[in-house]
Amino acid sequence: ASLNVDLLHTVRLVRSALPHLERSDAAAIIAISSVSGRECDLASGPYGTAKTAIVGYIHGLAIQLADKNIRANTVTPGNTYFEGGVWQSIETGDPAFFEIAVNLNPTGHMGTPEEIAAPVVFLASPAASRVSGTNLVVDGALTRGVQL
Repeated sequence: ASLNVDLLHTVRLVRSALPHLERSDAAAIIAISSVSGRECDLASGPYGTAKTAIVGYIHGLAIQLADKNIRANTVTPGNTYFEGGVWQSIETGDPAFFEIAVNLNPTGHMGTPEEIAAPVVFLASPAASRVSGTNLVVDGALTRGVQL
């Protein structure tokens, strides 16, 4: 079920969009992964595995679609707080755990949807015309591993 929800939706969307992307003069695929796919954390398991697979899938597409001038990139957000989201639920349901999660962020706060959207907009724009096959981590230095 997790692979269906957290990975295959991306595969199906790309498959459906491909004919339109092939006709575009500025085609870009931007998929959303998660830091849970980058390193083991509390969301490891099926969700983290699916998010890891998205990065590999999109990187492969970047290579496969380069000759069609279709760029493909992934944005990997860290924990993101928004009204009605999982972190708001945790904040009210388990305040001690929420505080631990916030304190893991070197910036002292979780990200916002706007902070995740801005890099997505950049990757979709002509300003990123040479960027393809990358995994842009947008986590405020939350993750500890070095991305090579």
